[in-house]
Amino acid sequence: MSISFEGRVAIVTGAGNGLGRCHALALARRGARVVVNDLGGARDGSGASSEAALAVVREIEAAGGEALANGANVADYDEVKAMVDAAVARWGRVDILINNAGILRDKSFAKMTLDDFALVIQVHLMGSVNCTKAVWDIMKDQGYGRIVMTSSSSGLYGNFGQANYGAAKTAVVGLMNTLVLEGQKYDIRVNTLAPTAGTRMTEDLIPEELFKLMTPESVTAGLLTLCHEDAPNRFILCCGAGGFASAHIYETEGIYLAPEEQTPENVVARWDELNAAATQRELTAGGQQTEKFLKKAMQHFGIEG
Repeated sequence: MSISFEGRVAIVTGAGNGLGRCHALALARRGARVVVNDLGGARDGSGASSEAALAVVREIEAAGGEALANGANVADYDEVKAMVDAAVARWGRVDILINNAGILRDKSFAKMTLDDFALVIQVHLMGSVNCTKAVWDIMKDQGYGRIVMTSSSSGLYGNFGQANYGAAKTAVVGLMNTLVLEGQKYDIRVNTLAPTAGTRMTEDLIPEELFKLMTPESVTAGLLTLCHEDAPNRFILCCGAGGFASAHIYETEGIYLAPEEQTPENVVARWDELNAAATQRELTAGGQQTEKFLKKAMQHFGIEG
């Protein structure tokens, strides 16, 4: 199987450096026309410069591809909308959105300011929301769309000093879960990448020898599997240093307590049973949890349904 993006138009946010740059170059090499978005700020989100995005565009064009540089701040919906409008004006459509832009403001929660918390949420979560909102109707009207959120092991599992980053990176998984349901009939598929790579975001956190193993290219190989024509839907792909894995949210079958038994003591007494991993399964909509619990209650009371 050969994965091609010929005829597709892709937007990659935060594409001036690191993973975003690697994603944009790889999409272009496989035929996509690419909007290279980058505010050009520092790792903490300060400052702005168009040079990084322009450099990536020059590299794509030198290889015979088509690209457009854009410096929109993903946290500003009006700027994002203008970016999407520019892509449509030039190429007539938007097929792929890679929500990659991000910043770090790491500190322990005790020392973190609420402004630093809010800013990271604004860039990672609302940046993904803004970009997705700006392309959503376009993808619905054309009956095709591929959107990738960027999460992190910090969001899936936690990481000291990253309460803001972790909260945002978990939130985009929740965003994916609902967009999958709303986009299905329009062939809009939404997936999540959870990468670890040697970039300026991690360069002072990982020993140099190991840093060199964590190439952006290995992550991009995974990214491309989430946004091609036969991509999965509602998939969390974890990757780094050549390793690839999937992550899932499971719920156990659980227990039922009759009204007269509904006390915390009885919940604790049956903890092992409600937590039994052998009964767990992956739910695909919030209503499935409600349905499961109601069936247990209906069975207890003899209610048909």
